[in-house]
Amino acid sequence: MTGLGKRRPARSRSGVSGLQERRQPANVDRSAGPEGSHELEIQGLAHDGRGVARDASGKTVFVEGALPGERVLASVHHRRKRFDEAHVREVVEASPARATPPCRHYGSCGGCDLQHLSLESQRDHKREVLRELLARQGIELPGTISLLSDTGEGYRRRARIGVRVDAAGRVRLGFRARHSHRLVDLDDCPVLLPALSALLRPLREQVESLEAPRHVGHLELLASDDGVTLVVRQLREHVADQRRWRAFAELHRLNLGAWLGRESPRFEWLTAPPMLHCRLLSGEQALTLAFEPSDFLQANEAVNQRMVDTALDWLAPLAPGSRVLDLFAGIGNFSLPLATQGAEVTAVEGKAAMVERLASNAARNDLAVTARQADLNDAEACRQLLEAASPEVLVLDPPRSGAETLSRQLAARPVSRVLYISCDPATLARDAARLVSAGYVVRRGAVADMFAHTSHLESMLLLEHPDSARRWQGASTDG
Repeated sequence: MTGLGKRRPARSRSGVSGLQERRQPANVDRSAGPEGSHELEIQGLAHDGRGVARDASGKTVFVEGALPGERVLASVHHRRKRFDEAHVREVVEASPARATPPCRHYGSCGGCDLQHLSLESQRDHKREVLRELLARQGIELPGTISLLSDTGEGYRRRARIGVRVDAAGRVRLGFRARHSHRLVDLDDCPVLLPALSALLRPLREQVESLEAPRHVGHLELLASDDGVTLVVRQLREHVADQRRWRAFAELHRLNLGAWLGRESPRFEWLTAPPMLHCRLLSGEQALTLAFEPSDFLQANEAVNQRMVDTALDWLAPLAPGSRVLDLFAGIGNFSLPLATQGAEVTAVEGKAAMVERLASNAARNDLAVTARQADLNDAEACRQLLEAASPEVLVLDPPRSGAETLSRQLAARPVSRVLYISCDPATLARDAARLVSAGYVVRRGAVADMFAHTSHLESMLLLEHPDSARRWQGASTDG
């Protein structure tokens, strides 16, 4: 058993077993569709960034890599009952919005799917996605949708890098290919911070040098005010390879941690435990937030700062002593800036460790924030929180699944102002529709381009309930 995970000598394969890796070229050629290529006119752009067309029979076709107004030759690679999925083989007539992808791995790496669209057009598309999803729920946004953005390259401060050793012993290190579990080897990545991108080639060489490279599940890179942290997912402990990782960390001046074990992994620092911090501004006041590698941290520091600035602007003025309830509060990303405005902030998180971190961050910055733990997917817990805090302002930043349970409670027990920050516009629209049906009014909306060159978007809505005080008194207690 001592040889598990170690590099195996290359050997020929019979091709009979079916258990060995199926070899494919680095760029899978899907040009041969079931019926060859068809010329299509692209009529629009789907929410996920694919072009939308109709074939000769009127059936909808989603075309990867196509833009509105273009004529393309496309091949269908997946037929479904109501629509087909296709990819571009040739652009016959290009859109003025078409751009040259800034990354040489575009087309194989599945990480950034909108690089063929100009950055300005990407952001226009994201605003339209938010507006359309809300409109489907009968919600009309007043005025223009604000855009919170920054540079399109060198912005990402954390990333998970896949590692795989194939049957021949070759190490692949990078991100997954589109629609595949296959890894695309990367030597650089233009959306990563330069300090992280520069580590990709040395990391591959490091994994290649290990005695047991198959023990490495993945690698996590994280940039903070304390330098770069590398976390190795080590499926099985290997003392000699841990020494090699420590030497690598010393050479590149990295903080080094590891998740050790397969079934119930434990985290361990392999170098001196650092105090990881990130900075956040609240007006002129600089805040310092401590965190651990497993904590949620927005990947784009500059856009996150713009979101915080926008939250403070939309909720201003906060009268001294205003009662603010911040749900899904994390390490205090919104709680602490709101507390600097003189508000009485109660911040709630689901995990005990995060609550401790949040409370510690408030104390570190000399801010009075009450940190509490609660299951925000539990209706009774939400009801009790709303009744105990009796907030005038509620801020929530839930995961992709949204805050459906909480929205039901907010419908029954209105709050004067609700600021909803979302990483999924579909669940945001769903929850906002419930609030609007309960008397809330959408006042402002914004799109945050947290992940440029991808179809992913963050969004913010400010809702107000003009009659919350009377509704609160009359609300039933059963939810």
